[in-house]
Amino acid sequence: KLSTPFFPCKPTQTRNMTFAPDLSGTSMGPTGGGAPKKQMPAEMAAVREYCMGQDGRNKAESTVLLHVSHSNLKETFFQEIRLDMHMTVERVKHKLEFHVGTSAVSNQLYLLDENKQVLAEMEDSKMLGYYSPYDGCTLHIVDLDPHSMSAGGWLEDTSLVKKYEISEEAYAQRENTYRNFKAKKLAEDPNWTYQKDLAERAARNPEAAARAGMMPVGEAKPKVEDDDHLAEEAKGMSVGDRCEAAGGRRGTVRWVGRAAELPKGWWVGVQYDEPVGKNDGSVKGARYFDCPENYGGFLRPDLVSVGDFPEEDPFADLGGEETEI
Repeated sequence: KLSTPFFPCKPTQTRNMTFAPDLSGTSMGPTGGGAPKKQMPAEMAAVREYCMGQDGRNKAESTVLLHVSHSNLKETFFQEIRLDMHMTVERVKHKLEFHVGTSAVSNQLYLLDENKQVLAEMEDSKMLGYYSPYDGCTLHIVDLDPHSMSAGGWLEDTSLVKKYEISEEAYAQRENTYRNFKAKKLAEDPNWTYQKDLAERAARNPEAAARAGMMPVGEAKPKVEDDDHLAEEAKGMSVGDRCEAAGGRRGTVRWVGRAAELPKGWWVGVQYDEPVGKNDGSVKGARYFDCPENYGGFLRPDLVSVGDFPEEDPFADLGGEETEI
């Protein structure tokens, strides 16, 4: 046990940064429907409760989840790094060195609240718990080394890196180039395209193409010119419907219609159960629904199926067959 006083997280200040979905009315909720579920053995249920916790992620009482920002790294932001309250600030600096490259000697560390207001300038000899950080706070690193690798944007700004360039004359002298390959193919077949060539090769040896991930791609799809493209498929979908999108991604239909920012035709806006999307319900600056970042997506109606698609329980198959009810 440590003789130094330990200051745990203040319950009234706890900030939870993880999205916890409402599971009521789903297969994971108290009134969920769907197929009969297996009853989990007591030992497995205890493991699940320990791993998941109340918000889907458990942690020790002395663990705090902190974000990390850096004075030189404007585009880099580390989220929810787990740190123990009993660690000294000096030890925390050594741990952060592996993330950002700033040595502990050159690291001036500040504790910020969720509004980026400075709470404390941290001293090496103090324990992390001395400053009473809570989940959602930020450790801000000020790199005092003027010769640091991160100074001047060298770890983020790729425009500062000298690129390899070749002159037109030097490239023309090379034999095995794509330009020469394309010219040779067009001389043999004026209608040759690279997509057509890939399709022919895949058709000649489909097994080898499958192993290489080079499945037949055929010709490029024609551009959609019909405003009512896939309108019939979209008619059977309504906001609030549970659905499964291409790739087995489950979620909820949040919007159905046509969007000026997307190609012509009908689209379906989906909020996924997991962060497997590409947006937050907006596309090219226009918002069509609200959801957390990376939980939203827009798909063609023929790529979405609506029906009884409850949220999947990652622990559903861990129970033994003898306990099936």
